[in-house]
Amino acid sequence: MMKLIAFISSYIVTWLRLLPSGGVRAIAAENIMLRQQLITLSRNHKRAQRLTFFDKITFGILTSMMSVKRLQRIAVIIKPTTLLKFHKALVNRKYSLLFSNTSRKKPGPKGPEQSIIDLILEMKKRNPSYGCRRIAMQISNTFGILIDKDIVRRVLSKHYKHNPEDTGPSWLTFIGHMKDSLWSIALFCCESILLKTHWVLVIIDQFTRRIIGFSVHQGDVTGINLCCIFNTIIFQKSPPKYLSSDNDPLFEFHRWQANLRILNIEEIKSVPYVPTSHPFVERLIGTVRRELLDKTLYWSGHDLQNKLDLFQRYYNIERCHWGIDGIAPLQKAEEQSATVVSINQYKWKKHCRGLFQLPIAA
Repeated sequence: MMKLIAFISSYIVTWLRLLPSGGVRAIAAENIMLRQQLITLSRNHKRAQRLTFFDKITFGILTSMMSVKRLQRIAVIIKPTTLLKFHKALVNRKYSLLFSNTSRKKPGPKGPEQSIIDLILEMKKRNPSYGCRRIAMQISNTFGILIDKDIVRRVLSKHYKHNPEDTGPSWLTFIGHMKDSLWSIALFCCESILLKTHWVLVIIDQFTRRIIGFSVHQGDVTGINLCCIFNTIIFQKSPPKYLSSDNDPLFEFHRWQANLRILNIEEIKSVPYVPTSHPFVERLIGTVRRELLDKTLYWSGHDLQNKLDLFQRYYNIERCHWGIDGIAPLQKAEEQSATVVSINQYKWKKHCRGLFQLPIAA
């Protein structure tokens, strides 16, 4: 009897302590909620966890005892992205039911040959980041077969199963349509595997979209450093007439201006706060990040320089560019015609240490 009275008394005292807002009540509610979430997540379910009626009541009571800021930190079972993905799936299902063709007959012309389908699937498998347009350009440039990007899209939507592991011209474009007359320059930074910052200077030819070179510098960049890495890239190369740059304060140093005067290069500034006025080099930086830096790690500046040099060779010689009619930048610079490869006799060649694989003559 005494034990029952002591238990009831302790229970009442505990709830009296939890009644006031904040303090002990918030801490106790947070601990209980975290424990209940661990229990829920530990259940054996192949897909999403199914909350029981007791779970819903428990989480509802504990939520009312906590502040909104703390609730955002510990509510880990359901995320906003989960709801967004679920909504997207519902929308796709809705339009699929409304507009999908229910007939079994497949009208229209005959699709591409099986060899072309196999080539499209193999190229997508070996280069997951390639889009339909780039695959079509690469096949047209390599094999001399004109293929539309929509055909590639239909082939991929039907046969390809994704494996998770696996506006008008700017003023710079108008000026750059004189061969070897305008280069674009920009700086961007990246972090090594040891979390050390490295600055990369990149120069691109506006007319041919050819990468002139990369140069890596570790640490802060000064006017002297900027001149040194720029001169390293253009060493033994014919400098252009014009050089376009953004309004970064680094390009305002008097040493940088003096270096351009010595080289007899006129600098053209882009429009402040308008990235579209400096489009080609900014797009190139995004390409380097998406296709190289986001897919690999580097240890030091020397390692990064080697990887960028390999990407430069792949970009200039092998990679097709939509802005120059689907040919490689080096073909545009040297006005070469693409070598046609037989679709019945080819092999795959690795680039950038296996990041990309493109077909060549066997």
